[in-house]
Amino acid sequence: MTTENSVAIGKPIRRVDGPEKVTGDAAYAADIKHANAVWAKTLRSPYPHARIRSIDASAAKALPGVHAVVTGDDLPPNTLWGRRVVDVPVLAQGVVRFAGEQVAAVVADDEEIAQRAIELIDVDYEELPAAVTPEEAMAPGAPILHPDVTSYQGLIHPLEAPTNVVIVQEQAKGDLEAGFKEAEVIVEHVYTTPTQHQVYIEPHNQLVWVDGGDVTHIWAPGKAPYSARGQMSRALGIPSEKLVFHPVMIGGDFGGKGSPMNVPLGHFLSKAAGRAVRMVYDYSEEFMAGNPRHASKMTVRTGVKRDGSITAHDVEIIFDSGAYVGFKPAGILGGAFGAGGPYRCANARVVQKMVYTNNVPAGHMRGPGEPQGLFALESQIDEIAHAIDMDPVEFRLMNFVGDGEPSALGHTFIENRSGETLRAAVAESGYRSPKPEASARVKYGRAVAVGERAPGGGMNNAQISLNADGTVSVQTPLFDQGAGATTVTQQVVAETMGLPVDMVHIEVHATGLFDNDSGIGGSRVTNLGSIAADNAVKEAQSEVFKLAAELQNWPEEQLVIQGDKLTRTDTGESQPWRELVARTSQPVIGRAEASARGADVTGYTAQVAEVAVDMETGQVTLLKLTSAHDTGRIVNPIGHQGQINGGAMMGVGYGMLEELVREGGHVSTLSFADYKVLCMADIPEFRTVILGTEGKGVGPYGIKSIGESPNAPTAAAIANAVEDAVGIRIRDLPVTAQKVYEALQAAK
Repeated sequence: MTTENSVAIGKPIRRVDGPEKVTGDAAYAADIKHANAVWAKTLRSPYPHARIRSIDASAAKALPGVHAVVTGDDLPPNTLWGRRVVDVPVLAQGVVRFAGEQVAAVVADDEEIAQRAIELIDVDYEELPAAVTPEEAMAPGAPILHPDVTSYQGLIHPLEAPTNVVIVQEQAKGDLEAGFKEAEVIVEHVYTTPTQHQVYIEPHNQLVWVDGGDVTHIWAPGKAPYSARGQMSRALGIPSEKLVFHPVMIGGDFGGKGSPMNVPLGHFLSKAAGRAVRMVYDYSEEFMAGNPRHASKMTVRTGVKRDGSITAHDVEIIFDSGAYVGFKPAGILGGAFGAGGPYRCANARVVQKMVYTNNVPAGHMRGPGEPQGLFALESQIDEIAHAIDMDPVEFRLMNFVGDGEPSALGHTFIENRSGETLRAAVAESGYRSPKPEASARVKYGRAVAVGERAPGGGMNNAQISLNADGTVSVQTPLFDQGAGATTVTQQVVAETMGLPVDMVHIEVHATGLFDNDSGIGGSRVTNLGSIAADNAVKEAQSEVFKLAAELQNWPEEQLVIQGDKLTRTDTGESQPWRELVARTSQPVIGRAEASARGADVTGYTAQVAEVAVDMETGQVTLLKLTSAHDTGRIVNPIGHQGQINGGAMMGVGYGMLEELVREGGHVSTLSFADYKVLCMADIPEFRTVILGTEGKGVGPYGIKSIGESPNAPTAAAIANAVEDAVGIRIRDLPVTAQKVYEALQAAK
């Protein structure tokens, strides 16, 4: 089916949530009203590592307007939660492991009283030695931050003894030693990346109410409510049916809204106060104690022959996990294995190590691990090309794997458009055209970087109701985090039914309608969600066929639904299907789930950055960014382009500007005055190239992922372009004027 004869797929349909958001009617968690709601605030540790000797909360409890004060001593011992590895305390119990960890909480009539009460709590700390870098944490004699780590639930591999290197995961192929012996040139470098915050507009917040029947009601901007429900159930020993996450709008996510954060604490506070309890982070708390992108140190060693063939590729990635590992769904960052690349190499290995430190615990952010891995890989690819005197584009083109050919780490895909995508980016960007004329003051550079991402795995559900008025209702568990999941679902259902989209209504349901669901994330929803929605429609249609056989003696196997008509394919007779539904006392319902661990198709991104570098100040100006994408079928071109625009600009921020600065275990960029993000003046000329396909993606409509891939290669493209301009290599993100200036001075 092509876009031209489709009903909804490929059409620029307006967002389902658009009218509510632009009129201010959208209900976010902070907008939810509750008759007996009170406020809570938490006291945070000033130390990155300390033992809690005692907590005196008597003055706080005596303050008028205070309903409850809760400390770790008031909770059951070892009250921990985690998405896979269960190691995150609801409140600190006996020890704090990062500056900003919560040690006490106050519930009061309003936020001001709660803050005053917090300031009255006296905590006696014994400061402990801290390990604030992975190198310190891995050094002999380093303080063991989690002495009980061997007993933690969810570890990927059992640990024989307590260690700060909590997880080691490897993917490999071939014989590295033999590959390096075969090499004629060996290139080895170390690349580092900073901690980056997701910078969603809406900070973490929640309203939690434990009702008279001991059911905990939750309104929180969590993009994976079923997963959060499961984590809370395990941590608190509460049956999952006693935990209800109610749908709310989510004011931005970019990976950071996947964890329950303070929701488990909210349960205890509501129980203690006997009221509904509201908590809202201020942004200093976000920067101090959110779950940002991991900082990394990546050692890359690659062997090549002078003809350009790669003989060996070895990558070690050390991730600063911060104080806890529990914010990661799999315990690792799967995107980091992208450091192997879509390149032909018989001998390769990527090892990632997750290290506990006394820093803010890191979590997920758009393409977790992928921007780090691709910065190292695509910087290294340029450095290799220069080392053997080859053009970086030609070096990539000759080494890309073909259809069905294993990549460096052994992944194979049925359609491989890496070369086509790179050539499209090169052509659109004018990469081969003459650069602007350089001067003694300003030099110009252009460079490329490439990324590859397969659709993510997981599970999504859908329920479809065919109604007596001819409309279709979609019951979905997906809390739309702003990327347009509900709009895509509406379009898929409309397409499968053959109905206008305004005949399809979306109903976002609280937890409980389904047994489980992975929620939004991992470039999953447009892929698995489309399969679940399509199958649910077909299931509902089959129920209509059964009705027709029962009520009209029409043969089930000879029936189809096209738009609003039920038609016999043998005689051509037809009637509105709504008339059959009206003869029953309830809608006709179909349910389906779709699950997968991955896909045998993938999508490629190729980007070209063009920069100007001021030789006196080191200032880098990104003049133009071109982004080419191998996309598959596009459901909604407006939403699709929005994902590319936002993702690429997030990559620019990562490459040039953003850094959550930590000094001695303390975050020093605690406001937007210090943590810099792009503004409109920083946005370069931006061009997009789309390589559409029909039927080569996932599911009934041949869809590929787009949400995470646009931000992954950008930083490497910028760093490569700076080297092209002035001949110096910045291997430590972000590429700032100071770093370029210092490198230029050193080169003199």
